[in-house]
Amino acid sequence: MNPQLRSVLWRLIAAQICLHACMTGFRMAAPLMALREGYSPVAVGVLLALFALAPVFMALPAGRYADRRGLRKPVMLSVGVASAGAALSVAFPVFPMLCLTALTCGAGTGMAMIALQRHVGRLAHGPTELKQVFSWMAIGPSISNFLGPFLAGLMIDSFGFRAAFLLLALLPSLAWYGVRHTVEHEPVAPELRQASGSSWNLLKDKGFRQLMMINWMLSSCWDVHTFLVPVLGHERGLSATVIGTILGAFALAATAIRLLLPWLASHLRESVVIGTAMLATALLFAAYPMVHAAWAMGTLSVLLGFALGSVQPMIMSSLHQMTPHHRHGEALGLRAMAINGSSVVMPLMFGSAGALIGVGAVFWLVGAVVGLGSPLAWRLPAPSAEAPQRMP
Repeated sequence: MNPQLRSVLWRLIAAQICLHACMTGFRMAAPLMALREGYSPVAVGVLLALFALAPVFMALPAGRYADRRGLRKPVMLSVGVASAGAALSVAFPVFPMLCLTALTCGAGTGMAMIALQRHVGRLAHGPTELKQVFSWMAIGPSISNFLGPFLAGLMIDSFGFRAAFLLLALLPSLAWYGVRHTVEHEPVAPELRQASGSSWNLLKDKGFRQLMMINWMLSSCWDVHTFLVPVLGHERGLSATVIGTILGAFALAATAIRLLLPWLASHLRESVVIGTAMLATALLFAAYPMVHAAWAMGTLSVLLGFALGSVQPMIMSSLHQMTPHHRHGEALGLRAMAINGSSVVMPLMFGSAGALIGVGAVFWLVGAVVGLGSPLAWRLPAPSAEAPQRMP
């Protein structure tokens, strides 16, 4: 990877961290506040679902908007939406306002991520470089998944919830400094957009459908961990700092594995990495409910971070090789819509199922689904350098 590309990547990674840490911090702090105020796990599930509700409806328009406008305009709009929404909870730290903040933070982060992923995918040349750039880019959310919950937990224990919300509200505005001087790619020609037809015809390709199904299953595992660890920690009397550190350990492990992937990219096959991660996740989910000590939960969190952290760069590399350059935004929008649609429905199901059959049973059920679905990963077609142009 040349130095110029690396310099651009680090700026974009910094922008990701600032926006995503705002959302991940609120995703830990807001449910914890709700639990301390006496709200049920079902209400917490509703709150978490709202982080993904807006991106469900805006993912496809955001993808097409990124194809038309590039990077800077979508990111600037995202920063404004996320900052304004987070500030509302600083002024009014009550449950209804937390729900509104969840909507706006989810919307802003979702739009920015699609634009950033599209821009980075078009910077790369060839399958190996795609895996490298997406491995580097995946470090940003990994860091923010640690930074957001950890800072929020520390601020809650030291100064209270409102101080934590204020810190999180200031983070999105820093993202603009990472992208303000970025050189835009050539916009998609209007005739190409019109000739492509509906975004849904991307799903006519069998490999793309399989990839979306795999991505949904693994993102559900991420949601299970994010949702149930605070519930487990609250039940076991752990402090906000300890709960944030357990979630942060997961993020640090995901970051560590992603730091290795760029150096191993030329030796890795996407289907092998994804299939192995699915089997490992199933085993770890089987063990999670049987541990009670904070250090044991942290150990499993680290191992799960290694497994799930290796997946996103491989999925993003495959996606960009399966779709034409002028439809990358649309493909990313479809992926984001599927993930966020799952994130809306799944926390509601997790909360209801947890109240009905127990938190441990939810871990076992989701782990079984992922384990049984792992053959889909092994059957993924091997992408080639020519693959980006094979779909209409």
